[in-house]
Amino acid sequence: MRQPSIFIPHGGGPCFFMDPPPDEPSRWLAMEAYLRELPLCLPQRPQALLVVSAHWEMPRPTVLAAAQPGLLFDYYGFPPHTYQLTYPAPGAPELAARVRQLLAAAGIASDEDLQRDFDHGIFVPLKVSFPQADIPILQLSLREDLDPASHLAIGRALSVLRDENVLIIGSGLSFHNLRALGGPAGPAREFDRWLTETVCEVAPAQRDTRLAQWGVAPGARACHPREQHLLPLMVAVGAAAGDPGQHAFSGTIWGQSVSAYHFG
Repeated sequence: MRQPSIFIPHGGGPCFFMDPPPDEPSRWLAMEAYLRELPLCLPQRPQALLVVSAHWEMPRPTVLAAAQPGLLFDYYGFPPHTYQLTYPAPGAPELAARVRQLLAAAGIASDEDLQRDFDHGIFVPLKVSFPQADIPILQLSLREDLDPASHLAIGRALSVLRDENVLIIGSGLSFHNLRALGGPAGPAREFDRWLTETVCEVAPAQRDTRLAQWGVAPGARACHPREQHLLPLMVAVGAAAGDPGQHAFSGTIWGQSVSAYHFG
């Protein structure tokens, strides 16, 4: 009954809670359907969700240890109703302590934050996947140095949580270059092909090495001028503990390839 670790696309801003764009009414439908069906892929209802969002960076990995976080509407220029969304999921202070214990045992220093709220990389996709908002959530930050090997190591340190009925989620996007949306699709296709091959077909030891050097992949920097939306995948891969990857979702936004991956 071990929980998987997964990497999900969290969309753009509050995209799943707006009228469809008139120029591309189906833009978010496939991604939303994937997120809605996500619980069906799990072996059982998780006791808690440990989520790493692309939208929180700290000097050291930091847990949001509040018992009842609010929502941080960290997106701009969207319809007024999207700033009235609710998602009253409880926090997970006990899991926060467990995460810090595991990180310390692996030689990884960490911090905690009792004031921050869940950003849109948390509440937007999870409002689709777990709309009842009744599963405790612990958010874990990225490291602001954006070092891929360090995020793989964080995931490895936390992989045992999967045996404790904790679902580990990396929330980001496999393509994140706002200036390239609607532009040539070739670089995103090439990078998506490389990423899927790396995650799903390469042996785990080589997989980690390739991901740590992701910047040399075809189309890499065209897809990620800054890699914060890719690094949640590194945590999910580290937590995979050798499990092969599965290409769980493949789609496009503004013609650019995006993917989701599951492990275990």
